[in-house]
Amino acid sequence: MGPVNWIAVALAAAVAVAIGLVWNRPMFRTGRQILPGHGRRAGHYGVVLVVMLLAAIMLGHNFARIGSATLDVKPWLYFMMSGGLALFFTVPAVWLTHARNGSEPMKRITDCAFWLIAYLAMGAVFWALG
Repeated sequence: MGPVNWIAVALAAAVAVAIGLVWNRPMFRTGRQILPGHGRRAGHYGVVLVVMLLAAIMLGHNFARIGSATLDVKPWLYFMMSGGLALFFTVPAVWLTHARNGSEPMKRITDCAFWLIAYLAMGAVFWALG
C-alpha cells in the first residue's frame, strides 16, 4: 500500500463542496441550502465539508491500496472507482431516501446526479495530483 495523498484528499473534499454550492444555487436555481435547517448556516456547511472529507479520505485510501504503479498504467481506475462508489452506493441511498420521503422524480434525479458529479470530480482531483 502506498501513502495516502492528503493534499488530494483535502482538495477533493473542497472541490466537492464547491460543486455542491454551485449545484444547489445558481445551476438549478433551487435556492435551497446544501443541508437545510434552522439557525447557523456556517455550521451546516461544516457538516457538509466533513461528509465530503470522509468520502475523500475513503477514496484516498482506495487509491493508496491500488498503488501508484497500477494507477499510472491504468488511469481510468480513478474514475471507475470514484464513479462506481457513487453509482452503486451513494446514488441508490439518496434515491431510496427521496423515494421514501415522497420527493418528485426530478428532485431525485438532480440530487443523485450531484453525487455522481461530485465523486467523479473527486476522482479527477486524485488523478490530477496522482
